Amino acid sequence: MTDLWTGDFGNDYTKRQADTSGARKHMWQMVLPKHVESILEVGANVGANLEAISQFSTAELFATEPNELARQELIGKDICVQVTNDPANDLRPGEGAFDLVFTSGVLIHIPPDQLAASMREIHRVARRWIICAEYFSPSEEMIPYRGHDNALWRRDYGSLYLDMFPDLRCTSCVFAWKRMTGLDNLTFWVFEKGSRN
Repeated sequence: MTDLWTGDFGNDYTKRQADTSGARKHMWQMVLPKHVESILEVGANVGANLEAISQFSTAELFATEPNELARQELIGKDICVQVTNDPANDLRPGEGAFDLVFTSGVLIHIPPDQLAASMREIHRVARRWIICAEYFSPSEEMIPYRGHDNALWRRDYGSLYLDMFPDLRCTSCVFAWKRMTGLDNLTFWVFEKGSRN
């Protein structure tokens, strides 16, 4: 599965990314918690979300992206402290390394047998916040994607996070309707990790 995204298929995906910077900035202003000092995007592609966040946040930005073409383009934008090629299920940073960790349209592409490991890694490196922006379905659905089976799944990612990690609470859930936002019908779940006194 990783080979699909690191090769020509992933390169084609990178070239297709539309400019939705205004819509992205608006959504991130709505959902991003205040006083976040460090943010990791897992599967950042060319960094459209991080670019939007950098327009209004002073947080240090970090990214992982396994596709070489996308990673080099993101590095060239000079908005991140560090960009690595870590896959979601094997992140190098230590436990609680970032105030906030998020995915946007990434978990949908992770096969069922790798999903739990990827979510555990995201949870491990997040100090306080996790944001998950993915396609929603009440039950898991494999959706054929650009001629490939087993490359995209809709799921209830919010419930998966809450069921896997009892220390999370969902502080908000926002639907980015494409007709209004230009974004691709993503559901944004915002989770706070651990108890706050």
